[in-house]
Amino acid sequence: MTERYIAFDVETPNSANHRMSSIGICVVENGEVVREFATLVDPQTYFAPFNISLTGISPSMVDGAPTFPELWRIIEPVMSSGVLLAHNAPFDMGVLGKCLHGYGISWKPTAQYACTCRMAKACFCELPNHRLNTVSDHLGIELDHHQASSDARACAEIFCRCLERGLDPARFYRTFDFGSLRTLPCR
Repeated sequence: MTERYIAFDVETPNSANHRMSSIGICVVENGEVVREFATLVDPQTYFAPFNISLTGISPSMVDGAPTFPELWRIIEPVMSSGVLLAHNAPFDMGVLGKCLHGYGISWKPTAQYACTCRMAKACFCELPNHRLNTVSDHLGIELDHHQASSDARACAEIFCRCLERGLDPARFYRTFDFGSLRTLPCR
């Protein structure tokens, strides 16, 4: 059976973190990136100056971009096709959950995910921290930080490097509950 992972990263327009202004997705099969997708998203809410400065995404840039419900119809089959991955995954999973909830979109009650930050801590414990930029620099992965497409690609590449080191990703699987918008306790 093919192992399929969906590395994704979202950028948000403000500190409420309940809407996306951008998403990047990389599909990983058998330790290789096989597909990439990225788009701006019209969050239908206000942009905070901090977030504009951090991501470079402004209200005028998302004019004409798909809203989350429009985008979800396109990305849902991909997001449903494997284990989700993100760097500092509870953040990205939370934003995804809040978008689904906020727009009244029913998906599934829970989703399995893994965090590449946690994986990097296990594989590259010598690093001073395991932020996306630190791990990417250490591994020579090109990164345009806070650009969802680049962050998703870096997440996917970090995952692949962890696999090369013999990491068993199943050790890092967690379950996100979309009803309570939180990670369920490990059993």
